[in-house]
Amino acid sequence: MGLLELDKRSIWVIGGAGYLGQSIVKMLLESGANVLCADLDNKAEDFGISINADNKFIPVSADVIDEEEIKSFVQENIQKYGVPNGLVILTFGASGKSLEELSGEDFDMANHIGLTATFLMARSIGNEMEKAGHGSIVLFSSMYGLVSPDPDIYKPPMEINPLEYGVGKAGIIQMTKYLAVFYAKKGVRFNCISPGPFPNPSVQKKYPDFVKRLEQKVPLGRIGQPKEVAGAVTFLLSDLASFITGHNLVVDGGWTCW
Repeated sequence: MGLLELDKRSIWVIGGAGYLGQSIVKMLLESGANVLCADLDNKAEDFGISINADNKFIPVSADVIDEEEIKSFVQENIQKYGVPNGLVILTFGASGKSLEELSGEDFDMANHIGLTATFLMARSIGNEMEKAGHGSIVLFSSMYGLVSPDPDIYKPPMEINPLEYGVGKAGIIQMTKYLAVFYAKKGVRFNCISPGPFPNPSVQKKYPDFVKRLEQKVPLGRIGQPKEVAGAVTFLLSDLASFITGHNLVVDGGWTCW
């Protein structure tokens, strides 16, 4: 793998036991990294057991929404494992409600999880990386941070992708650029990934007609495979991306081309 090797580097993946997170964690482990996988409840530990992970995999239970909880999480784990070389944040928020049903409280909560908590975590660890003089942070946006959902794809019983999700993901792109400039001369890079259609296996199985409509919208004619996001993340964390910062890498099969 050459420069894509992450041998002995420490990478933290927040939300690493989710659908895309699992693929990212597995590829980082295969690349030689030591991975701290943080997720709700015992999800990270259960995931580690499912892949027979060795001691390079560190499962952590975390609900990093509250500002004080984030500070405690960062301080505690840096004391145990040191400042990470890389950080990946996959957390997001969405109400699951229609535009007509969405309340101001719903909107605020979704974007507190997706935007505010992401900012607090990124800044907290970015400041520690600044002291170390190096680091790479990858945030997660979405194709819906760039374009609006096509209502024709979301025929009943599917619900159209919610407004607050897209607003939050658009904010992640701007946050990435701002933080990239702020930390640039301090040796810390910030980039983000915008995945296209990556429906989880349960959706693929239960709603094949919906998946077919997604595929018809993609110039490459198919939905994405999790390893294709994992490869993009691994690249941005590697030395091959050492001159890339403030970039939004769109992994969407061409969805946003038209």
